[in-house]
Amino acid sequence: QVQLVESGGGLVQAGGSLRLSCVASGIFSSINLMGWYRQAPGKQRELVAVINSGGSTTYADSVKGRFTISRDHAENTVYLEMSSLTPKDTALYYCNAHLRTTYLGSYWGQGTQVTVSS
Repeated sequence: QVQLVESGGGLVQAGGSLRLSCVASGIFSSINLMGWYRQAPGKQRELVAVINSGGSTTYADSVKGRFTISRDHAENTVYLEMSSLTPKDTALYYCNAHLRTTYLGSYWGQGTQVTVSS
């Protein structure tokens, strides 16, 4: 059974920084895409940043220049470094991974809350 476990969320003042981590565990042969999504109250879940197995990244326009996604292949971990946070970044942040077990599937973590106070 595959699990994605996020950590690193919390409460931070505007202008501050946080680092999110997500570890994939279980039985799988490979991980393709890993990424972060977020969902604010009353809004749809939206892409924040993704990184493929080759290291290519894609960011939402709203976080470009402030957030950095990276991954550690050996540790099956993806990170999200967030800086210059604003209250608009307040949301539940979810980790996502496309990985191969007997098939290629998309898996989600439970989410970690990020709250930015003004």
